[in-house]
Amino acid sequence: MRSGVGSPVIDAASRLLVPFMWLFATYVLVHGHDSPGGGFQGGVILAASIILLRLVHGRERQSAFTSHHALMLACAGPLLYGGIGVASLLFGGNFLDYGALPLRLDPADVRVIGTLGIEAGVLVGVTGVLVLIFDTLAARGETPRRTENGDAPG
Repeated sequence: MRSGVGSPVIDAASRLLVPFMWLFATYVLVHGHDSPGGGFQGGVILAASIILLRLVHGRERQSAFTSHHALMLACAGPLLYGGIGVASLLFGGNFLDYGALPLRLDPADVRVIGTLGIEAGVLVGVTGVLVLIFDTLAARGETPRRTENGDAPG
């Protein structure tokens, strides 16, 4: 996808909508352990906001969030999830037993923080994977760009 929609109305609407999507994704993440929602739903909302920006602006506009960053997020999410589980193992608990984490808080608060960490890992991973899927499908059929010496960038 080389170019976006190009409409000033859609551009203005997306600029107005995206910050609220980010805020709502954060709300869904934070309240996921008390109500429906959580990391997966928040990650989908966050990825949808990034995809909306890419649909509106296209690829000709340089973005601070590239496919490389999406790949890093897709890898960091499971690492965070697994890291919390391994940390609880190292401190004498079972895998994902947040009560074993050595935080100087009430055990119930430690479990809430552990759950939030797990949900954050899911959010990060889901966001990265969905943006990567979009980028892969959007780039399908495009000829690879070449550098000055004829090599593919990479």
